Amino acid sequence: MITAAQMRAARALAGIDQRTLAERAGVSLPTIQRMEASEGVVRGVVDTLMKVIHALDEVGVELIGENQTSERGGRGVRLKATVAQNPQG
Repeated sequence: MITAAQMRAARALAGIDQRTLAERAGVSLPTIQRMEASEGVVRGVVDTLMKVIHALDEVGVELIGENQTSERGGRGVRLKATVAQNPQG
């Protein structure tokens, strides 16, 4: 699924604001705001999540899941998995 951080980053890459994403996805602005304010994986009605993912896909954003490869190519960013720091160094 999609995380709140992915959703915010996807919007930034596409150059759209929350209102535009809401309109493109056919959901309310408060729904987008609530999704993006959540911690970790976005929870909600599956149909709503799929509408948001589809809207992001339509503006050219590919969401890449954990340990998944990108098949389309193109430019983008990916958050590195956090590595536990060695306490000694």
